[in-house]
Amino acid sequence: MESPNVMAVELIDEAIDFADELAVDVWELDNGATVVDFGVETVGGVEAGLLLAEIQTGGLATVQTAMDSVAGAPLTHVELQTDHPALGLLCAQKAGWELSVDGFEGLGSGPARALVAEEEEFTRTGFADEADFAVLAVETDTLPVAKVAEHVAGMAGVDPAATFLPVFATGSITGSVTLAARAAELAAFRLAELGYDPLDLLSVTGRAPVAPVAADEEAAMARTNDALAYGSEVHLTLAEPFDRFEEVASTAREEYGRPFAEVFEEADWDFAEVPRGVFAPAKVTLDVVGGETRVVGELDEALVAESFGL
Repeated sequence: MESPNVMAVELIDEAIDFADELAVDVWELDNGATVVDFGVETVGGVEAGLLLAEIQTGGLATVQTAMDSVAGAPLTHVELQTDHPALGLLCAQKAGWELSVDGFEGLGSGPARALVAEEEEFTRTGFADEADFAVLAVETDTLPVAKVAEHVAGMAGVDPAATFLPVFATGSITGSVTLAARAAELAAFRLAELGYDPLDLLSVTGRAPVAPVAADEEAAMARTNDALAYGSEVHLTLAEPFDRFEEVASTAREEYGRPFAEVFEEADWDFAEVPRGVFAPAKVTLDVVGGETRVVGELDEALVAESFGL
């Protein structure tokens, strides 16, 4: 398989070539690193969000939109499908890199994580990427400077000029779209957290509604997480059975039924204080090849509608 970072750079090139059509902005930092603003100071959009979600998975997923409704309101939904869930979702798309560089704060996802390969996912899958390029998507409301790119390049073992940082704010059209594309990743993450072998994940499809853009970053984080925990649906095809399938969906957590604005507020918006188990999809079908098919969890359209201000 080709390097996910190389495949992601090819998608970055697409964003650069069609920057005007995607309503994104591109520039080069003093050290040669490339920043693509998908939704910090630019408008961004649905197509930008779809492309960014594909970039985050290292080109290992197909992402598209569909129309559906929430509590009777027509809304755009995002669907992501991958036949490489361990690599594309856990080793790339997962937002597992916390960036804190000279006052800059951001949450990194994308295949650059696989060049560092220090998180638990890489130990369990045995995967580490080797490439001359690094692509790290950063969720932030501040544009990165050269020192941020140098930090990423140093960790990834590449030249700063070979570092690509697509960035987006949670409270943007792009942010709402790319975060809705995380339903499949959340299901894979929950299974892995419960002890399931990530290499036994064969195929995953997930969909979730796109949250209306909120007025500030905190409200946007709450809405996008409500969309996943109460409005998402996921189908997994699995190689082996497991005795903890019931715990995959968000209904299994103590905080179920509470909007994320309350959960985050209770933790003073310190995400280190938020139980990891709260981040889970709403309704999940677990389909074991040659074995059982089980459905766990449920949708709560009323809570999503209230969160969205419908």
